Amino acid sequence: MKLLTTALLAACSLSAALPVRSDAQVPSQAPVQLPGGLTPEQALELLRTNPQLAAIFRQRIQQSGLSPDQIRARLVAAGYPPNILDAYLPGGAGGSDTGAAPGGQEVGALQAIGLGTLDFATRLRVPDTGFVRVAGASVPADSLASGNYVFGVDVFRRSTTQFLPILSGPVPPDYRLGPGDQLVLIITGDVQRAYTLAVERQGFILIPQVGQVFVANLTLERLRDVLYDRLGQVYSKLTRSPNAAVRFDITVASVRANQISVVGEVQQPGAYQISALGTALTALYAAGGVTGRANMRQIDIRRLGKSVATLDLYDYLLRGDTRNDIRLETGDVVFVPLHGRRVQLTGAVLRPAIYELKEGETLVDLVRAAGGFRANALTERVAIHRILPAGQRKPGPLPRAALDVALTVAPSEEHATSGQIGQDPKPGGPAGDVVVPALPLANGDSVVVDSIGPLTSGLFVAIAGMVKKPGRYPWQQGMTLRELVTLARGPTVGAYLKEAEIARLPADRSQGQLTQTVRAPIDSTYLFERDAAGRYIGPPGLAFPGPGAPEVPLQPYDNVLILRQPDFALPRTVYLGGEVRFPGTYALQSKGDRLLDLLDRAGGLTPQAYPNGIRFYRPLAGAGRLGIDLPRVLKDRGHRDNVVLAAGDSIDIPAYEPTVRVEGAINSPGSVSYVQGQGLDYYLNAAGGVSYRGDKSRTFVLQPNGNVRAVHKRGLIFGSSKPTPEPGAVVVVPLRDMSAKSDAATVLAGLAQVVGALTTVIVVIVTH
Repeated sequence: MKLLTTALLAACSLSAALPVRSDAQVPSQAPVQLPGGLTPEQALELLRTNPQLAAIFRQRIQQSGLSPDQIRARLVAAGYPPNILDAYLPGGAGGSDTGAAPGGQEVGALQAIGLGTLDFATRLRVPDTGFVRVAGASVPADSLASGNYVFGVDVFRRSTTQFLPILSGPVPPDYRLGPGDQLVLIITGDVQRAYTLAVERQGFILIPQVGQVFVANLTLERLRDVLYDRLGQVYSKLTRSPNAAVRFDITVASVRANQISVVGEVQQPGAYQISALGTALTALYAAGGVTGRANMRQIDIRRLGKSVATLDLYDYLLRGDTRNDIRLETGDVVFVPLHGRRVQLTGAVLRPAIYELKEGETLVDLVRAAGGFRANALTERVAIHRILPAGQRKPGPLPRAALDVALTVAPSEEHATSGQIGQDPKPGGPAGDVVVPALPLANGDSVVVDSIGPLTSGLFVAIAGMVKKPGRYPWQQGMTLRELVTLARGPTVGAYLKEAEIARLPADRSQGQLTQTVRAPIDSTYLFERDAAGRYIGPPGLAFPGPGAPEVPLQPYDNVLILRQPDFALPRTVYLGGEVRFPGTYALQSKGDRLLDLLDRAGGLTPQAYPNGIRFYRPLAGAGRLGIDLPRVLKDRGHRDNVVLAAGDSIDIPAYEPTVRVEGAINSPGSVSYVQGQGLDYYLNAAGGVSYRGDKSRTFVLQPNGNVRAVHKRGLIFGSSKPTPEPGAVVVVPLRDMSAKSDAATVLAGLAQVVGALTTVIVVIVTH
């Protein structure tokens, strides 16, 4: 949508622009062809309703590099009010919710100062797709994964046109003026003048009161020298002195558009108008990029029937070198021929793809173009699969030959040779740089660089148990048990440092034996490692005991188990608080410590303690609160509630609390003073009785020690058994299930109808 808006901006500005000053000449411009046959008036209406137009104005002004004063000076020179674009200058209100949208005058003003023209206005992007219209073959983005990606073919197909140079803004010092350029001459000091000057077809500009000045093929610096002479003849106070009473400045408001042709293996061959600042790369971007058949190593730039430059895109893509990317002129032809020798490189390289090789380039150049080898590359050799010539093919489905090419590894300190990979770029390897032979390659060759396989594909040993980093490790000749333990970062606390078990592949498997196990001696020296100087480093405060256990060699696929010390466990703690003499967090002395043992260690209960209100919580396995009858435990150490303690237990002994709390469906919930000997009904009545929504038959009591007691029915004759609340207890009356009541009423109504019918039958039988 943004590109469509900018194209409409370029078109409608032709009809919306106000007349310029009579003493300035404006170059003629061909009408821009809009999609759908829109007229400039229709395009202007679209622009007025486009919310992005103000943002585009701001962007164009910002990209021009012109200051606000320079913008206003150009507007005055073009015959517009100097403040017509102030709303879109830095700090203006244009484009805000309250700012006015640009109209026809603003569009014309932007065009007049050279910021509203786009040389690519006719090449609009397809709406809502993000792709430029493409004619011809294309390479899908996921082809890189399949190995069919042609290096560089997709570079010019990005969904952006920011590479195309705009027609406004500063020009490089070596830019030479020509017909179609627009200049702005500003005279300041004692004389105030501003002129927009178009370079005519013959190469002249017409300056009022001065006359014609020939500027074709001049740089701006050379033009300033010429103007000092010509303007000085009219304005006597205009000199080169920094304190001159009259000064001038000449800039390029907009550059001309050159007509060039792009032919050959490009997506959209044809003629294009591009900025005079455009190069061969600009033309390739304009043409949608090259096809998959293109020769990217020898792109020919022709001028007046002769080749003036050859562009190698690999210089640009691999090294950012644009020295041969010359600036194009009107009539130039960019010709992209068919590709030459191509070779596919796959496997453990940084940039696997299909590459094109120039005459004289070899395997070395191919690997360099791919960025070199990856760290996991098998650099001993590479495989080359070559299509055999027709005369050498034998019967069969695969007319290819496989070549095995050996590589060598040079020490890193040696100087790089022509075949040494690792200097430019530097993939390198653990043993140094890889030397690749300068082997010629044929068209259609496929080079494969194998990679080091995963750990499971090679020889390995494994270690488990009481080590810091258990797992599999590569096996090497002469590897020992001590080295494997060191790789596993050493034993952990609690490791059994007398022997380890090694499970080994059996020599004889005829009886179905999977492994045979052996016990290998180890000791405390396995806790020590060697530093860079060869000294032993172990846990703080532990001296190295000496030579230690003998070394145990390992065999491939050995599985080592570092055992755990029998009954080893880290300290386990429990918390005891409340009314005990010494509350705190205690470490268990043994796995059999019980509740009463902990109370004894805490000095027993205080006189204010309420044993029956013990709160015992066990987070282990989500057990929650346990109901403990502590008074019984205090009398009988063998009672079942003298439980074995577990890590994380939390025990609290509260002070005596002579109240009973009544909650739930009760008329006046709250706390009631405890009265010894009173039962459940007393506390319910003291709290106002059960409400009409309460279900008294389901009342339960949460005793202070955590035990829960509910009302139990004994039948119609014996009534129900009701628990007696103790000090600190909580009585809860649940809500009645109203749905169950309605169901029971329905059943009773049905029974009543049945009984009524039976009564009628009985009466009839008796009367008869």
